[in-house]
Amino acid sequence: MKKMICAATVVASAMAFHLPAQTSVTSEDWGKVSEGQAVKLFTLKDAELTVHITTFGARIASIEAPDKNGKRADVVLGYRDVQSYEADKSTYFGAIVGRYGNRIAKGTYSIDGQTFHAPLNNNGNMLHGGTVGFDHKVWTEKQIPGGVEMTLVSADGDMGFPGELTAHVRYSLKGSALQIEYSATTTKPTVVNLTNHSYFNLGGESHGTILDEVVMLPASRYTPIDAGLIPTGELATVQGTPFDFRKPTAIGERIDTPNEQLKLAGGYDHNFVLDSTSGMHLAAKVVDPSSGRTLTVTTTEPGVQFYSGNFLDGTATGASGVKYEKHFGFCLETQHFPDSPNEPKFPSTVLRPGQTLHSTTVFTFGVQK
Repeated sequence: MKKMICAATVVASAMAFHLPAQTSVTSEDWGKVSEGQAVKLFTLKDAELTVHITTFGARIASIEAPDKNGKRADVVLGYRDVQSYEADKSTYFGAIVGRYGNRIAKGTYSIDGQTFHAPLNNNGNMLHGGTVGFDHKVWTEKQIPGGVEMTLVSADGDMGFPGELTAHVRYSLKGSALQIEYSATTTKPTVVNLTNHSYFNLGGESHGTILDEVVMLPASRYTPIDAGLIPTGELATVQGTPFDFRKPTAIGERIDTPNEQLKLAGGYDHNFVLDSTSGMHLAAKVVDPSSGRTLTVTTTEPGVQFYSGNFLDGTATGASGVKYEKHFGFCLETQHFPDSPNEPKFPSTVLRPGQTLHSTTVFTFGVQK
């Protein structure tokens, strides 16, 4: 696999086991970050998919999936070594972002009358946890049946967030489905919004733009944004707008429509309010007409951030040596809503001592011939 050929820093581990479902889990050393912490790479493999996950940022580094002809390709954007991930401060390829994924206006919010401030790192706002978020931490790992559990302890006051937060993210593979289970506890009231920031390209990570890929989002409302990409607080209808993906629509079909919301974000970078919120529910379906690959996303979360890779600009050179240009990947970040700590009408993201956050998202791949 091209992405993971990293040379002498990669030392294969003898750890491997097989389950009745034929899922194998192996681990290998994957070099060190600049501060000297060792990083591991896990491979989850069965008859359908091969998934690579690294302890640096608890990231999905690659997902190899077959197309309609059985040809396999990596369908997420990323790099071939940990040094490239560490050097990248802006894309969050494949990472678990937190303590608060997405944006908090001016990095400021209150809990129980006390005001807190997180570092500003995005147009005067906080994005994905601040200047050093969970995406740039080395997580501890534990092999589990069919997967790996990543754990991170975020200290009280880390990036201005109160309480010592212990976060667990469990990746498990079964057939064509990659399941991500999140849990977290805290020692003080805090805010938490964990999600995975993978960029998908169902044609393959070196394929080109994703504008021809067809998306369905079961969302009758979305949260409009201001010039800083912060929600205005409105839950607006998608009816009659370029944000109506209730019927399958190509990403590029309306992306250049004269629309103030699309202009502000340079495309789609908006939270969609899912119509169903009970149990595991549908968040998105995507089909790539050229390869036939499909992606179905189910979740327990109330929203999904649909991002069309607007800020990719050719700066990042990916695993296959291809420069990732604008719209070369899309994200479907299952989540609570952006800036929820400042919007009382949005679902709460406050976590208190004695409570445990639980969230699950499943990415299921298939083919449509």
